[in-house]
Amino acid sequence: MGKIFHPGPSSGSDDPVSWTDPYTHATDAYITNNLLIEAVSEERAKAQPLQDQILAESAIQALNEVAPEARSGEHPFFLAVGFRKPHITWNFPARFKDYYPLESLKLPPNYYAPVGMPAIAWHNFSNLALYKDMQTYHLTNVGNINFTFPTTLTLEMRQAYYSCVSYVDYELGRVIDELDNLGLTNNTIIAFWGDHGWQLGEHAEWLKQTNFEDATHAPMMIRVPGVTDHGIVTEKLTEFVDLYPTLVEAAGLPKLEQCPPDSQNVSLCTEGTSMVPLMTNPTLEAWKTAAFSQYPRGGNGLDGDIVMGYSMRTDMYRYTEWINFKGRPIYKPMWDQLQGVELYDHTKDPEENWNRADDPSYKDVRVELSRNLQLGWRGALPSRHVGGRQHHL
Repeated sequence: MGKIFHPGPSSGSDDPVSWTDPYTHATDAYITNNLLIEAVSEERAKAQPLQDQILAESAIQALNEVAPEARSGEHPFFLAVGFRKPHITWNFPARFKDYYPLESLKLPPNYYAPVGMPAIAWHNFSNLALYKDMQTYHLTNVGNINFTFPTTLTLEMRQAYYSCVSYVDYELGRVIDELDNLGLTNNTIIAFWGDHGWQLGEHAEWLKQTNFEDATHAPMMIRVPGVTDHGIVTEKLTEFVDLYPTLVEAAGLPKLEQCPPDSQNVSLCTEGTSMVPLMTNPTLEAWKTAAFSQYPRGGNGLDGDIVMGYSMRTDMYRYTEWINFKGRPIYKPMWDQLQGVELYDHTKDPEENWNRADDPSYKDVRVELSRNLQLGWRGALPSRHVGGRQHHL
């Protein structure tokens, strides 16, 4: 239910083969107001419930339906709940603003583009100016590199986002409370994740469509009863592709096979690594050395030729190459056709304010990172040398 997949053709209308029950969508009754920020009173929310309120109620109802068989051990269940917020538009119960008074908020510390950033790395967020409440500011040059909103507006936008986070946290809490009430918590695995990061003025950027750390670093938490009860935190690099094999192993299902280089005819495989070993040893040495992401520029999806930004995060660096990309039906990166390169040293510059790609002192680092980026996720897997040959674990 909700936004588990991107709705519409890109997911085949929520991938119906994945579900035993009809898919549930909740309507956002406030989106037609065309307001970027809308704090909704208790009275309005009762008369016209917000989207994530509806989703929480649907999830609670679903839990009650599966609880009898789940408690008896007759039938396991898998429930996927896709809360919408803090996705724009930012409509939320007004009481959550009280947690974030404007006078307590600050501007982002790096409200400017990185020094040496290639122009292709920039995302134009001019669509934010189309909302009615934004038009009252008569903004010009919105989305241009280093454009900044007025200070008060920036703080109000950050306040709205934070309020939405607390609002969806509350709705999620209602669902987990019901899991407790039904006596299912101690034998139910809970996975929580967001589909991407978000920029709230950092680098003078807004929204998600970049390869900066703020856009690619997203939340992911997993609770496995009897394993993570006392809390476990790891600093190891993980990716969303790791979630699938993790849930499979934690649920005691047969291990997934690793995808071969050409997997289009393989019905079931994974490009991720189960995180269950990190639950017992958070400092595990034999672990992947990089996490990967990508975001395109131009074109219509992957139907035509575009520029693709391939990004890799290691323990010390973020490295991105913007290259020409052949779309449908070839889907081929043209690694020799560079449109821009970014290299940020997180040991010295964790906010990614200085692009070191053309810094002579980083020449060797760039060469190595470029090689590893093109090797991809298989090249980042933990490996050992046996009999002079390299073996991936």
